[in-house]
Amino acid sequence: MSDAPIVQMTGITKDFTGVRALDGVDFTLRRGEIHAVMGENGAGKSTLIKVLTGVHDPDAGRILLDGEPVRFHSPGQAQAGGISTVYQEVNLTDNLSVAENLLAGREPRLGPFINFRAMRRKAKALLDEIGIDLNVAAPLSSYSIAMQQLVAIARAIDIDAKVLILDEPTSSLDRDEVAVLMRVMRSLAERGTAMVFISHFLDQVYEICDRMTVLRNGTLIGEWAVSELPESELIGHMLGREVQTLGALEHRAARHRPDDDVLVSARGLGRKGSVSPFDLDIRPGEVVGLAGLLGSGRTETARLIAGADRADSGALEFRGERLRGHNPRTASARGIGFCPENRKTEGLVGDLTVAENMILAMQAARGWARTVPPARRDALVAEFIEKLDIRPADPDLPVKNLSGGNQQKVLLARWMLIEPRLLILDEPTRGIDVGAKADIQRLVNELSEDGMAVLFISAELEEVTRLSDRIAVLRDRELIDILHQESDMTTDRIVETIVEKGGDK
Repeated sequence: MSDAPIVQMTGITKDFTGVRALDGVDFTLRRGEIHAVMGENGAGKSTLIKVLTGVHDPDAGRILLDGEPVRFHSPGQAQAGGISTVYQEVNLTDNLSVAENLLAGREPRLGPFINFRAMRRKAKALLDEIGIDLNVAAPLSSYSIAMQQLVAIARAIDIDAKVLILDEPTSSLDRDEVAVLMRVMRSLAERGTAMVFISHFLDQVYEICDRMTVLRNGTLIGEWAVSELPESELIGHMLGREVQTLGALEHRAARHRPDDDVLVSARGLGRKGSVSPFDLDIRPGEVVGLAGLLGSGRTETARLIAGADRADSGALEFRGERLRGHNPRTASARGIGFCPENRKTEGLVGDLTVAENMILAMQAARGWARTVPPARRDALVAEFIEKLDIRPADPDLPVKNLSGGNQQKVLLARWMLIEPRLLILDEPTRGIDVGAKADIQRLVNELSEDGMAVLFISAELEEVTRLSDRIAVLRDRELIDILHQESDMTTDRIVETIVEKGGDK
């Protein structure tokens, strides 16, 4: 690794409709280094990379590439300047051959025709150069996601990339595939290629990276050599406080102690590339928290239980009955409600009214041939608008016109109307104001006291400890521990568990 910077970003500021996504951020990338950009959701990682690669124009600040000022206005310009990005979702054409993908737009020609023999020969030489053995004549679709990622990296190298940005490249890979990717990354670094590595897998960051930059809420927290920043301190910087100062808030009043009656039981439930097999029981009247850093597998765990994703291992039982063909429709019929993290794209229908969004689950349960009588519909909608203090209290207003907190309340009302036995809440308080957050937290308590089971996900550890009866801790898409003792239900203990169990791997 050279000390000479290839990229210098200074004072980068970017606003979106009044929201400051980046606030005077500095970033330096050196030749031949692998540099991690770390931070939770909303930290500014993606925005920083999009400013560098020309997706967004910065509102302030400057960018130097090889010591020269640059301002890219599109990813194509950035690529022409030597900056290539390989995204989590492979941006290639899987019905074409490996060689055609590698050399698209740069194919060897004989007059006006593509010289396929020369193209395959050149593609093979390119892959050999980074130690990858593939049949370049085979369709790209015949290879795993990991191999497709490597083809995308090889393509970036062939267009003379000085800087390679890897955005969550290992999110869908197994351990052996990750090892292959890391070998290629080390080989590229030795040749002088500078790499930006964005990942939520801490083990991988500590194994492969030389330095890391930590962002939080659009601001630069600091830059460190990986060898000089212990995991516990990194987590503290990402979450906004040092680990030793993380204190438990008061647990929810009169913590409910459910009996041994199990409502939902997962045994060896998992999905390859999503979350490792896990065991988990959820009882009536119990709030089970899922805690872990972003990318730890919280959402993936919830989606398997909700039936939004199909498990490929293990079993899920509901009141002792094994669930087969588990999907959102059958889950809803059994009384499992799911409020997804992205309420705007996966939860609500923006152009429908508040009332129409509220009544969706009830109407689906009845079937479209048996509509909810208008008088009953109006009465229920009015009841829950008042009960949840949804503002403005207008059932005919398009739900897209409501604030984030009130949209979340509409989504909660939808499931409360059908009185589910298990309510799964994925980040229900993210991006909403303090008042709405308090209302939702209070509602979770009330629902559990009334006997409803709740699976609760939040990036805010204090919120998880405050609301939960038990806390399942995840790391690197594995459920690593379940905390249930009162003395363990603290933010300190959650962070310690993430660090300790990671060290055991």
